[in-house]
Amino acid sequence: MVADMCRAASKVHPAQSLKLLVPHCCNAINHLTVNEEVLSEEELDKELLWNLQLLSEVTRVDGDKILPYSTQLVQILQLTLHLKCKQGYTLACNLLHHILRSTALIYPTEYCSVPGSFQQPTQDYLPIKDWGRPGDLWNLHIQWHVPSVEETRFVFYVLDLILQPELLRLQRYAQGERDMTRDDVLQSLSIVQHCLLGAGSLFPPLRGEPIPELVTSMVNLGETNLFTGVSYDVSRENYRDAICRVMRQLLHHILEHSEDDTKSLFSIIKIISDLLHFKGSQKHEFDSRWKSFNLVKKSMENRLHGRKQHIRALLIDRVMLQHELRKLTVEGCEYRSIHQELMRDLLRLSTSTYSQVRSRAQSVLFTALGTYNFCCRDVIPRVLEFLEPDRSDVTQQQFKGALYCLLGNHSGVCLANLHDWDCITLTWPAIVRSGLSSAMSLEKPSIVRLFDDLADKIHRQYETIGIDFAIPSECRAVAVQLQTSGVPLPPEPVPSDQEEAEGLRRQEEKNLDSEQKYDKLVGELLDRLNDRNMPWKFEHIAIGFMSLLLRDDHPLPSPAVLFFVKSLNHDSLLVRKVAISAVAGIMKQLKRPHRKVPVSSNTLCGMKELAGLIAGDRPDNQWLQYNSSSLPRTQQDWEGCTFVEKTHWGYYSWPQKLMMYAPSEEQPKQGLTREEMTEREQIIYDHFSDPGFINQLIEFLSLEDRKGKDKFSPRRFCLFKGLFRNFNDAFLPLLKPHMERLVADTHESKQRCVAEITSGLIRGSKHWSYGKVESLWELLCPLIRTALNNITVETYADWGTCIATACESRDPRKLHWLFEMLMESPVNGEGGSFVDACRLYVLQGGLAQQEWRVPELLHRLLQYLEPKLTQVYKNVRERIGSVLTYIFMIDVNLPYTQPTASPRIKEFTERILLRLKPLTEGDEEIQNHVVEENDVGEQDERTQAIKLLKTVLKWLMASAGRSFSTAVPEQLQLLPLLFKIAPVENDDSYDELKRDAKTCLSLMSQGLLYTEQIPLVLLALQEIAGSSSWHARYTVLTYLQIMVFYNLFTFMSDQGAVNDVRALVIRLLEDEQLEVREMAATTLSGFLQCNFLSIEGPMQSHFEALCKTRLPKKRKRELGSVVDTIPSGDLVRRHAGVLGLSACILSSPYDVPSWMPQLLMNLSVHLNDTQPIEMSVKKTLSNFRRTHHDNWQEHKQQFTDDQLLVLTDLLVSPCYYA
Repeated sequence: MVADMCRAASKVHPAQSLKLLVPHCCNAINHLTVNEEVLSEEELDKELLWNLQLLSEVTRVDGDKILPYSTQLVQILQLTLHLKCKQGYTLACNLLHHILRSTALIYPTEYCSVPGSFQQPTQDYLPIKDWGRPGDLWNLHIQWHVPSVEETRFVFYVLDLILQPELLRLQRYAQGERDMTRDDVLQSLSIVQHCLLGAGSLFPPLRGEPIPELVTSMVNLGETNLFTGVSYDVSRENYRDAICRVMRQLLHHILEHSEDDTKSLFSIIKIISDLLHFKGSQKHEFDSRWKSFNLVKKSMENRLHGRKQHIRALLIDRVMLQHELRKLTVEGCEYRSIHQELMRDLLRLSTSTYSQVRSRAQSVLFTALGTYNFCCRDVIPRVLEFLEPDRSDVTQQQFKGALYCLLGNHSGVCLANLHDWDCITLTWPAIVRSGLSSAMSLEKPSIVRLFDDLADKIHRQYETIGIDFAIPSECRAVAVQLQTSGVPLPPEPVPSDQEEAEGLRRQEEKNLDSEQKYDKLVGELLDRLNDRNMPWKFEHIAIGFMSLLLRDDHPLPSPAVLFFVKSLNHDSLLVRKVAISAVAGIMKQLKRPHRKVPVSSNTLCGMKELAGLIAGDRPDNQWLQYNSSSLPRTQQDWEGCTFVEKTHWGYYSWPQKLMMYAPSEEQPKQGLTREEMTEREQIIYDHFSDPGFINQLIEFLSLEDRKGKDKFSPRRFCLFKGLFRNFNDAFLPLLKPHMERLVADTHESKQRCVAEITSGLIRGSKHWSYGKVESLWELLCPLIRTALNNITVETYADWGTCIATACESRDPRKLHWLFEMLMESPVNGEGGSFVDACRLYVLQGGLAQQEWRVPELLHRLLQYLEPKLTQVYKNVRERIGSVLTYIFMIDVNLPYTQPTASPRIKEFTERILLRLKPLTEGDEEIQNHVVEENDVGEQDERTQAIKLLKTVLKWLMASAGRSFSTAVPEQLQLLPLLFKIAPVENDDSYDELKRDAKTCLSLMSQGLLYTEQIPLVLLALQEIAGSSSWHARYTVLTYLQIMVFYNLFTFMSDQGAVNDVRALVIRLLEDEQLEVREMAATTLSGFLQCNFLSIEGPMQSHFEALCKTRLPKKRKRELGSVVDTIPSGDLVRRHAGVLGLSACILSSPYDVPSWMPQLLMNLSVHLNDTQPIEMSVKKTLSNFRRTHHDNWQEHKQQFTDDQLLVLTDLLVSPCYYA
């Protein structure tokens, strides 16, 4: 700490501080080292260490201030650098580092808040006036330290005197001409390292010849050098080259004779890293400073001054960081022979015996791989040599090291996943081949984890590599135009026609070479997979690599298609899953494109498109909708019908260019014979035409994978969809018996399998002829009926997904067989309530995909369901409620939207209200019906209405979260009934009817309201507020709170609505029921707190007038009466006034407005009133004390002394012993 303080002093006043401290420290050190025995002591005197540390810190000043003491400092370095004590020579190395760094680096010399100096007379300049002033970004006037000729000469003098002998010692040791202990080697390496770190910015980069033939290009790929302010003196010796040469010799010597000298290896690795990358700044130091800079900037910025208005010291620090960033920019450097030699040494260290050595060397290697252009192409073959199964001399440590080199770190280069065909054609087969290496052992968890991480990283980071790379002629023309414009002036001349032709020729060769490498890679992976000796893990890795090679612009080679098709029946579940996805992708590759032709929407609808944007059902889109009278039921109708698969087309508008499928005679031929198929198609056809293959495939697909967690598989669906799309109904005769067998089996996995086949079959039949589609539905309709009859808790979700997937993006007229079959009495009671609910769920899945295009089916379904709304069973009621949501989904009230042709909520609500009359007319409490059997006989109208209401509540709850808009006018008609039923308390013991009613009110109150709907809602609430049921009046207030807060800004834009809300709350504040009055006070307080209502004079006067309502004195009451005879009206009005004042006080929980002290005084008068007034006052005062306690010293300033005295008496409890 003292050394740091001295360093700070020397930083501020370097000349004076150095004059006092440097001679003192140097004399002390000289005196303490007079005896030569000190040099060989392992424990040095504390005073010597103290002076060394102090000297190393105070010399961290500008270089020109150090030069006067250069002779003394060099003498101290010569005395102390070879101390035997490690702590001593470490401090001496720090001194060496700081001296060299101060004289060799470029850095700002001052960070004052203003340019110039503060050292001026105070009568002329007061520094405090510039406190916090932002610096002028364009006129910072930074004073830089740039190494002078004298400083540079001094640096090289020190290096010649200290570094040169150390390099000579290490070189002689590496050549076997001199013996050195490990400590001596480590000491010399430490001196070399600190010399490199101190003066590295003056050393030119490593020299060497460029490595040829790594990549061929007609473009100059040389590196771009950034000028960092240093001009290298080539006449002097390049110590970077000298250090590199000696370090390589020393490294080879240590690896051959003393590989366990890990400390020296650590030091050599660090020196190699600095040789490659160090130009005066280190990455970890820069990152630390950058983070610190951002924290300081964040804490000191003043946004009121605008952007970049920071103090000058911060701006200078940012400039210095930018300078260091330029020195750290090393990406794109040219790969030379010296780099090649160093990276081979790093690779050797990365595969050495000791794990820590490997780890540190790999970290440096990964940084170097991201630095030098195309060096990965040179390194990869050498890494893969360790994975070759033919080599028996590879140890497990080398094997693991090579795997780590391929894996890379989290932010660096991954050699196994480079975006280059030349690289992955080497690495991927080598990774798979390594499974046969003698060094590979699956019994070692570390090796197994390495392979898992490697495969996982490749799968996560792999990006498809291009094969056919071409530049359009338009782009080339623009490039030529840009180059010939002269702005900016291009560094290279415009390519001639011959050069352009040569470039195109090379690109075509490159594309052909890429295609050949792709095929070669697939072939090599297949060869490895056919090797019987390959361990199972590497078989899985190879299959994963194969799956990554599927692409949409180049077909997979036939042998790979054969392999994946065969793998569908592999014994391993993992392989089968990959094969299913792969074969689905192959089907996509083999898909024959269908021709489309432009069509006019006016021609299709027979009329001109309406002007302007009008959404919804219009005359020009009616032909798209499902109409049972004009369904395509014959071959002629089918071919004459124009099918539009996209559900969104036509609802808002038609596409600018409407493309429809051409007639069938212009489409690719369907039902090809085997001879007409391609080789890849023949492979698939042969296997799926084999009954044995199909039997085994279905057997595997109908197995259970994870008990209770299996779901409908989109991958399997895509597989079957592709099969039936590409091969028509060729495989249907073989699959039919299996589908019939599976659908009759109630087991979960069997039902899921047939559901996946069914959905794929329906979607795959998109382009089938009418005859084949009709035959298909003759098969599927009985199957689906059987499936729905056999449906279980485990399978209903799968069948719902099946039908929804089958109907997605499909014209409903194509699927009329399915919809008509599903509409056949879904709620018929056969199979119980669960089956009825499941049939509705499956039907809902299909209709929901069609949205606005099936109004006729929605009308028919609603007509069918209305008599069945009085269902007894809860699960059926819930499902009917969900189905009703989708029936009315398209009935939206939005701008520029036509009224829908689908069912409308308004008409449905009117019919429902007629059936609910027995509940709305009387005041009798509505209880849950007890009879739970449908066949008990005819029940009375009231019981039927209660059951109907339960279903309606389920509908309202389901639609709250799914509907596009809120049907406010219709819901308002149901509000009185819901308020009548909903309980006040939150109690789970209430029956289903009351819980649902409360939930409905909560959801409805959160709905979005338009401005024109607010008066309607408030009118309805005012009517309900006059109800005889206090529960209803209480619930009005809770509903009002949520409704206002969810639509706050809409309400506040309408002053009339605000006045109506105020009047309603104040009206209920005078309610005869105590609970209603208290809730009204809570509601009023909330509205005041959020500034929805304001505390105005008339409101306060009204509350104060109510508070003054006179109550008869106790002596005037009947003395013999048991109950209080105070007139209820007077007590209610007085209590309402007190509650109003309390609401005003509690609306400001954390401050004391000017009106609050007087209100508190007015309220205190009623502390001794009769109940419930007394309790209300006490509760208000208690809450006031709790919320204002933390800042009471500030809040009490708003009160007068008399008010404080009264308030203290009220708030402080009297002492028991007073």
